[in-house]
Order: sequence, then structure tokens, then C-alpha cells
Amino acid sequence: MGAGKTRLVPATMRAMNILEYLAKSKRGASISEISRCLEFPKSSTFLVLKTLEQGGYLRRNVQSRRYYFGSSLVTLSRKVLENLDLREVARPILNRLMRRTGIIVHLAVLEGNEAVIIDKSEPLGSGAGADWVGRRLDINCTGVGKALAAFLASEQFEKVITAKRFARHNENTIVTIGSLKRELAKVREQGYAFDNEEDELGVRCIGVPILDGQRRAVAAISLAGTIEQIPLDQVPKLAKALKQASSEMSLQLDPSVGEALPDRLALQDELPSEKPKIRSTQ
Repeated sequence: MGAGKTRLVPATMRAMNILEYLAKSKRGASISEISRCLEFPKSSTFLVLKTLEQGGYLRRNVQSRRYYFGSSLVTLSRKVLENLDLREVARPILNRLMRRTGIIVHLAVLEGNEAVIIDKSEPLGSGAGADWVGRRLDINCTGVGKALAAFLASEQFEKVITAKRFARHNENTIVTIGSLKRELAKVREQGYAFDNEEDELGVRCIGVPILDGQRRAVAAISLAGTIEQIPLDQVPKLAKALKQASSEMSLQLDPSVGEALPDRLALQDELPSEKPKIRSTQ
């Protein structure tokens, strides 16, 4: 082999071309369409698609016979964000949001059927401690948990919410699948999740997803505080601040996200002026 020349694997190149083609399609594509548009032999196109489908990277609609992205690509996207160091991108944004609100800010990702706190920013003297990083939270009763679950791909959504019975923390906790589905539909509609003393009495949490270009949650951020720190009449305004912060993170991680982002309006002077002392929260 001559210097500077490297042999490429045709099947791998075709698989990458197919994934890139599907990424541009909003309604999936059939074998014939992919073969024709990419000028690939139909037989080899079929084999590549079946291989990607078996690995979970693609899924095939039985009725339309069209191929779409599968859940394995969602998992890979999260790993990509980890490799880009999500915490490094998020940290200055978390710190600004914390200074702006005076409330603890958490960054979380989904692992299995639980949200895991991977970073936080807290005001000096809050006394929250470092033990919250690494803590696992239920998806049915926490702001970050609901925000992550509400923006999953449909097949992963069903798998996550049916994985185990929900623990009841108090009388406010959502414990049925039907109630949770209605709650998560509301989260998708308004763009943020709200834990109103559902995990812990006296504590509220507002969560917002960090979205990719397909409007899937790759992480979530939240403001968590006492009922005095997060009064009900301030929830929409604090949610706007969270949306702005999450949109900034999404754009830094993937500049192509664009219109998939939630409202990016700045909150400016609408936040509460008083910042009560913070105690340990979720």
C-alpha cells in the first residue's frame, strides 16, 4: 500500500451515509428511496439497514416500511455529550443562573430509569454539601426526572416509565403510569417540569431539558429550593431563566439545534429580589 493511502471499508461508509441521509429526513425513508438517492445497490442497502436495525440504531415502521433513528443513537448522543465534557460546558452557565436566582442549580442525566445529579452550583453558606453529586432521583416526582423523561424518544419513554413501580414519598407523589403520562404531556407542552413538594415536603424544584436537534433530552437542569424560595407565583419566571440557560448549553453543545430549543427569553429583572438562605434540597 502506498504511503499516505488508507483503504476504507465500503459497508461502513455506506452505513454512515445512510445515517446522515436519515438525519436530514423528517419522515424517515424506505429501502428503495435510500438506494435510489444514495445510488447504492438495493441488496447492500438492505443488508446495511438490517444490521443497523438489529443494533438498535434504526427502527422500521411495519406499516410504512420506512426507517427511522433508533434508541441506540439516543444513547450514543449522551455519550458524545459526556466526551465533550457536558460539565465543562455547563459549569459557567450554572454559576450564572445560581447568582441570578440565589437558588441551588443542578445538572442531571438519565441513567436507566433514574435521574443522576452530575454537577451543581450553590450559593455560599447554603450548607447543601457535596453529597448531592452522584445522587439518583426518581423520575416521577423530581424536576430533573420529569424533564428528562418527558423528552425521550417514544420507545425509550415507554421502557423507562414502565421499568419499575414508583415509590410514594408523600401524599403529593405521582405513583400511577396514567397520571405520570398526563403530567409529562404537560411538561412537553409548557417546556418545563415542576415538582411541587412531591419528593420532599417543603421543597420545590423546576426542571428544564437540554435538548438535541431532534428535541430529545440529553440532560436537564433544575432550580431546587424551599417553598419560600420558590413561591408558586414565581415559578413561570424562574422557568424562563432555566429555559434560557438550557438553550445556551444546547447551542454550545450542538450549534445546529436551532428551532428545537425552548423559549430563550431572558428573565432580567423579573426574578425575586430577596434570596433567602438555602437549605439542602434535591
